[in-house]
Amino acid sequence: RREQARLRASVVQEDTEEWQKDPQFSGLQRVGGVDLSYSKGDESRACASLVVLSYPDLEVLYQDCRMVPVTAPYVAGFLAFREVPVLVEAVQRLQQEEPQLQPQVLLVDGNGLLHPRGFGTACHLGVLTDLPCIGVAKNLLHVDGLVRDELHREQVRSLQRSGEAFPLTGTSGKVLGMVLRSHNNSSRPLYVSVGHRVSLGTAVRLVRACCRFRVPEPIRQADIRSREYLRK
Repeated sequence: RREQARLRASVVQEDTEEWQKDPQFSGLQRVGGVDLSYSKGDESRACASLVVLSYPDLEVLYQDCRMVPVTAPYVAGFLAFREVPVLVEAVQRLQQEEPQLQPQVLLVDGNGLLHPRGFGTACHLGVLTDLPCIGVAKNLLHVDGLVRDELHREQVRSLQRSGEAFPLTGTSGKVLGMVLRSHNNSSRPLYVSVGHRVSLGTAVRLVRACCRFRVPEPIRQADIRSREYLRK
């Protein structure tokens, strides 16, 4: 908790890059995605995957998949301590080996500020790499009074078209993220939250722009490639 609080003080919740301020994201050329896939029945090893896609074409420019030891146990609310170190290593390898392909933003399969202590995996990875980061979760984390009750489901059903969204406001009055309908073909939403060096509005727009399917392409490609690597 102390470590999360210490690092959380460094989180920047607004846009810091010129491309973020442009409605078309002019100047954005590379979007990264990260994922960890675990071996079935073996929680001590996982495949860590980092991909970098071109923007706006969303073609894979770089991929790094490798088996890594996972030493920290899983504890709810502290997942980042288990997963972020190997993801930081993957980013550092890319910076050393192919610096021209460094992503200008990272999409993380998980939460950012939408977290019991306001410091989820996307914040943790963002602060340690100092890259803009966005949390993209497939399920609602029950924090600050947020629940998947009938009212929430009703609001989700009201999202009729791709790009429609509504804010997640906790009982504290804080907006912790946005619920986004990312694709016309899927009524199941995404839960988008700020990780680091990006505003919530920009985060939602970029996630939407990266979706060919429900899950944004950088995360989808990282997931596909890590599972394929495990299978082989």
